[in-house]
Amino acid sequence: MRIDSFLNAVNLVKRRATAQDMIAHNAVLINGAAVKSSREVRVGDIIELKFLTHSKRYETLAIPTTRVTPKTVQNDYIKEIA
Repeated sequence: MRIDSFLNAVNLVKRRATAQDMIAHNAVLINGAAVKSSREVRVGDIIELKFLTHSKRYETLAIPTTRVTPKTVQNDYIKEIA
């Protein structure tokens, strides 16, 4: 699954266009490297989202086939890393 679709599917951003904008401004890193929207996400990837005041890191546990509910996301697809 593409990184922009993944961020939207697991509810880290509200819209895919928002994910694409973040990627275009190098605010999304996978395993420490800036990526393009077409980058495929794999199980075990470390995704870092940079915001204005802070950043968050997540480990990919599984790849969803469709958009999922927020409650399911934290348990099944991603894990926040401190």
